[in-house]
Amino acid sequence: MLKGNSESGKERCEPPRALIGPLLHRQREGSHFTVSVFTVTSRSVTARWSTYPGANSYKVTATPKNSNEGPVFATFGGNIVMGSVRSLQPNTMYIVRVDAMDNHNLLNSATLETLTAPEVPTINQAYSKHSDSITVEFTEVTGATEYVLRAQTLDGQFFKEMSVGSSPGTIIGLEPYTEYSLNVLSVNGGGRSQPSVPRVVRTVVEAMVMNTTSPSNSTIFVSWEPVDHAVLYSLIIIREGSDSRMKVNTTSTDHTFSNLEPGTRYSIKGNGWDADGNMGDERTVYQITRPLSPDDVSLSLTPGRFMGMTVAWADVRGAEMYQARTSMEQNCSSDNENYCVISSLTCGQNLTVTVTAENDGGPSIPSEPEEFITFPCPPDSIWVEEREAGVCSVMWTAVDYADYYMAFVKSDDGSEERCNTTGTVCQFSCLCGFTFFPTVFAHNQAGVSAPGPVLTYTTIPCCPEDVFVSLISTETLEIQWSAVRGAELYETTAADQTDPIIQCNDTAPVCALSDLTCNRRYSVVVRPCSEIRGCNNTCRAHVQETAPCTPEIFNITQLGVSQVRVHWTASNAEANYTVSAVGRTDTHQCHASSGSWCDISNLPCGTTYEVSAYATTSAGRSLPSYSQTLETEPCCPNDLVVEQVTQAMSRVTWSTATGARSYITSLTSPKGHAKCHTMNTECIMGCITCGTNYTVTLEAISKTGHKRECQYQGFSSKPCCPSSVKLYRMANNTLRVYWRSSGSLHNHVADLYGTSSNYTCSPPAGSNYCDVSEIICGEVYTVVVSPLAQDGNKISFCPRRMYSVSCSGNTLGMVIYRGKRSVD
Repeated sequence: MLKGNSESGKERCEPPRALIGPLLHRQREGSHFTVSVFTVTSRSVTARWSTYPGANSYKVTATPKNSNEGPVFATFGGNIVMGSVRSLQPNTMYIVRVDAMDNHNLLNSATLETLTAPEVPTINQAYSKHSDSITVEFTEVTGATEYVLRAQTLDGQFFKEMSVGSSPGTIIGLEPYTEYSLNVLSVNGGGRSQPSVPRVVRTVVEAMVMNTTSPSNSTIFVSWEPVDHAVLYSLIIIREGSDSRMKVNTTSTDHTFSNLEPGTRYSIKGNGWDADGNMGDERTVYQITRPLSPDDVSLSLTPGRFMGMTVAWADVRGAEMYQARTSMEQNCSSDNENYCVISSLTCGQNLTVTVTAENDGGPSIPSEPEEFITFPCPPDSIWVEEREAGVCSVMWTAVDYADYYMAFVKSDDGSEERCNTTGTVCQFSCLCGFTFFPTVFAHNQAGVSAPGPVLTYTTIPCCPEDVFVSLISTETLEIQWSAVRGAELYETTAADQTDPIIQCNDTAPVCALSDLTCNRRYSVVVRPCSEIRGCNNTCRAHVQETAPCTPEIFNITQLGVSQVRVHWTASNAEANYTVSAVGRTDTHQCHASSGSWCDISNLPCGTTYEVSAYATTSAGRSLPSYSQTLETEPCCPNDLVVEQVTQAMSRVTWSTATGARSYITSLTSPKGHAKCHTMNTECIMGCITCGTNYTVTLEAISKTGHKRECQYQGFSSKPCCPSSVKLYRMANNTLRVYWRSSGSLHNHVADLYGTSSNYTCSPPAGSNYCDVSEIICGEVYTVVVSPLAQDGNKISFCPRRMYSVSCSGNTLGMVIYRGKRSVD
């Protein structure tokens, strides 16, 4: 705690803030200067403030809000941020003001309101009545809303607080026989008062843990473990419903109470005493003495099909349960009634019966035994003989003490036959598919025996009459029938002369026999079975043929453009075959009643088909064979055009061919040939000889390699261009164009192209020059000589030569060759 110069007395250490209650105050703030309550007690307030720039001291003043008493203040240095004012009045509302000051002036201030804690209580007395608690009586003070009880061991190892509303108050959760220092603090909205003057109190010894038993119907034995710090023990026993009591003091840890009433409940209180004579915790237990033995025991038979024995007795005081027991260890019990029934008697013997009364204290002594003779035993061996179908005999061994026998034969359909005889045989009717339950009872004067062993006899199941066999897939038979009596399982078999027997076992009246051999006749038998009697082997057979075997296509031969032959193999004895070729838009079929092939015709070119075959017999249709892919030859293009591009190159174009993925185009002549392989519908073909006739063919090829050769109209290449084209100057402003002919007698045309004028000359056929007059000099001329095709058109791909023609006065000057270029 920080200290300062205080006019209220010397500063004291305050309890930690965590140990005080909530503070009731209202805080005001100056500009950037705050104050808050740190803690309050009954006579002091401790305030905390923020530092203020320039302040070298702080003054804390507490003024009663609703009282005429003067203020109390204390002054603290400039480095102090917390201080207390003392000598205040308990349970009083104060206005607390903190002034920040320099040497001469008030710089800033902040105020708040707070309530001081109530007056310190005084402990009047404190005592322990229980080993885990201490009760404190104290003076109540004005303004307190509650009080805090504080307990602390003398060595300081244990500390506990508990809030109470008024006096007296009890603090719990303490240890037995332990000294504690006790304080009381008063509490209001402002906080807690200082602790009261302590009072030292020791808790009492803990309670005895008693165990009780009733060794007899007149005694109770009590025992307990030693209690720490106890030097004497007190026991008080009180009979239930009575004020009479017996008290015992002892230093031992057990005691027996005798001469008690049988079947009576007692309460037993016990406590220990310490060496100072302080009584410890008290504990009460309850114990009932054992009851007396029952008397007036009587025995009688219980009527009914299953005979029993009723045991009755007179009520016994204090008994909570009765148990009757025979000399053969059979028993019965009852909680509320004075009788019980032993239903499982042992037959053919003399028995003795005793009854015992019981309660929480234990059982009584058994009553005097009573004798009883039981009814006869049932036959221990029973069997059924069926010497002819439908007539059975139930038989059994003789039983001692039996005067006569009653045999009952129940059927599983609810009907029953009975037979009364002094012998050991009874007859009954037994049809197929039924289960019978015979049992035999023995009778004498004491009554009827318990049921003898119930025999289960099952006749053989009946054969189903409405068996229906159907072919549900090529090699699977489905067999259905109506359920028959007595059948727990059906065994269905299918057999022929060569295959092993196929078998199906199921509890349902339906079965599927799969994995049979195709194109076979099977004998199908349904045998109903039961676990006890086995299967009925007299049921008749049903014949069913499986579907034909699936053919296998092993070859497809192309007979022509539109016809194929399909070959297959099959292992059917007699069957008709159908072959189908299925395309995207059409289907074609062929049939054969014998053999292993058939032809499919009228197939269009360039089409893909899935070819499969199946067989048909009177039993049904086989599965289709695995499909083979058939691709017919691709179609030829409808149109093909050959166009010459240059003197040695041509372009061939054609329309798309159905079914073709690539094409091989050929131009063939005695002088050579050209070929192009492409996936497009055009080809550029080089190495063409000019002025030559060519044969044109196209081969269409499918994606799987099928080929179709197509012939088209021949093609003639255009005439050859002349060579050695030259330009000469002649008289009278004339130029001569000269060339060397390719050897054919084609007409030629010579063209001169200038910047301002063009000239053309056409010599007679067979000539190799021509003259052009009235030439304008001083220009560059492009000279081209072109042969004429058969249709009279000029060949457009011949090369061009360039010449410059100068002027010499008004006439032509020099003709200079400037080079050549190919066609534009």
